[in-house]
Amino acid sequence: MKQVLFFAIKLHRFGGKILYINLVGMMLIGLLDGAGLLLLLPMLSLIGIVDIQLAAIPGIRMLAWLQELPLELSLPVILALFLLLVIGQSAISRNLSLREVNIHTGFINHLRLETYRGLLQANWSYLMRQRKSDLIHSLTGELGRVTSGTYLFLQFVASLVFTAMQIAIAFFISYQMTLFVLVCGLIIMLMSRKYIAQSRKLGTTAMDLAQSYLAGITDYFNGIKDVKSNQLERSRYIWLKEWSENSARERYENARVRGNSQLLYKTTSTLIIALFIYVSVMLFQGQSGYLLLVIAIFARLWPRFTTLQSNLEQIASAIPSFKALMKLQADCHAAKELNVEARQLPNAYDEENILRRELECRDVSFRYNKDQQQLTLHHISVRIAANEMTAIVGPSGAGKSTLVDLMMGLMEPEEGEVYLDGMPLTAAGRIAMRGLVSYVPQDPFLFHGSIRDNMLLIDPQASDQDIWEALRFSSAAEFVGRLPDGLDTVIGDRGIRLSGGERQRLVLARSILRRPSILILDEATSALDMDNELRIQKALEKLKGMMTIIVIAHRLSTVRNADQVIVLEHGHIVQSGEFDKLSEDKKGLFSRLLGSQLFIA
Repeated sequence: MKQVLFFAIKLHRFGGKILYINLVGMMLIGLLDGAGLLLLLPMLSLIGIVDIQLAAIPGIRMLAWLQELPLELSLPVILALFLLLVIGQSAISRNLSLREVNIHTGFINHLRLETYRGLLQANWSYLMRQRKSDLIHSLTGELGRVTSGTYLFLQFVASLVFTAMQIAIAFFISYQMTLFVLVCGLIIMLMSRKYIAQSRKLGTTAMDLAQSYLAGITDYFNGIKDVKSNQLERSRYIWLKEWSENSARERYENARVRGNSQLLYKTTSTLIIALFIYVSVMLFQGQSGYLLLVIAIFARLWPRFTTLQSNLEQIASAIPSFKALMKLQADCHAAKELNVEARQLPNAYDEENILRRELECRDVSFRYNKDQQQLTLHHISVRIAANEMTAIVGPSGAGKSTLVDLMMGLMEPEEGEVYLDGMPLTAAGRIAMRGLVSYVPQDPFLFHGSIRDNMLLIDPQASDQDIWEALRFSSAAEFVGRLPDGLDTVIGDRGIRLSGGERQRLVLARSILRRPSILILDEATSALDMDNELRIQKALEKLKGMMTIIVIAHRLSTVRNADQVIVLEHGHIVQSGEFDKLSEDKKGLFSRLLGSQLFIA
């Protein structure tokens, strides 16, 4: 239960004094509820259902004055008191419920923002090791279960306080019978410990199933074209069929555990109720009023124990989600790049912070897994001059994208340093470095919305003139101008209503709109036809001299006009220099790649 305790502490820190106000309110409701129950005896006595001498009952002698009043006065007084108690209890309960909603909603939003902020601040190396669908599930499914668990915990605490007040009143009336009820309640709770453990185990199974479902469905939609083209529909159907069978078994086991626990509660409760009534009758024989009061208290008190037990089982089933969210937060904290608030993360270009001379790697080595001996990059030393175009080429697995990730400040070298205008990149420097860079990936990503929405995402203050200028630089203005709604054209999920070349040019335009000091294209033309590649190439020609351009490429046409070509193989720089000189070296890797056009990412 340490996970629940951990979140209880976080809830306490978040709610503060409001939690204590609610607890006091619950105690007051318990007192009012008990007082209303005590008024039952003088009311029944006046009506004539039972003959009760209140002065003879130790716990409620204070109410004897009600029997001394005339009938025409005492009954209205009792009814008025009862009405006031009910109204007061309802009013307090309403206010407490509203406060509880505010606490619950505010706390869950706090957890959601805290977890999301952790993901935003986590370094790239950590994020690369995670499955995207697992992170999505943590922020949706697991957070939903934590939401339910938190609500149940608040209800549990409220029920616990209310039950404590009921027990106090019951002790005031008859400590013998109250002790009897408490002992029976403890016995029930001890007997049901195994059901709490089973609920927690089933909660883990349910969490794993939900996680695998989201992962499988996400994989299907991400790879839907591969599924259709390779006729993988049957295998995906079989996967979901097996998942459904496992889910059905989990639900059945969950229902079985709940059914067994309910059977235990009802059977044991029936025996205890029968025993309680028998003992009460034997102890209070001839005291019908007192017997009625004791039975009424038992009828109010006993269901509280079963409610508390049910809450504990449901909280136990949510514990795995508490644990998963705790682990995610801890992992993100360990992988935090910089101790800053989310609002301080650099997200805009600072015109004073530009690349003036060069970006340099000095004896840089890197590997993704520290436990493996093999390095991804081996002692890389390279200089990239400001406002020039540099092409990085090499076969698949050569380390091209890794080198670019290091230069962008996404990762930290294991050995060596990355320098910006002669200054080594510190942890803060790597964050700031991203304010200089615009990155265009091989697979262009566009949000579902209009072209204008996608452009304003990078610069909310950009005018239409700024947007059209960026579109012209990327050779996208012509096709956008032909669209019926122009900038307000809705392009669909990931820009599916546009062609691949149009999407790529829009992403390039969005990158240009940011006015970066460094523009990086990572295989941005590899999936384009020759016509669209030519358009991108013309766009890059316009940008040469205005910004530093780094291109990872595999086609001759893309790298021909580069000021410098860097050739990587197995994490080593095997050649570097001007395009023409490298192509003339017939023994070099670059010449062979030119001949076979194998600059594959």
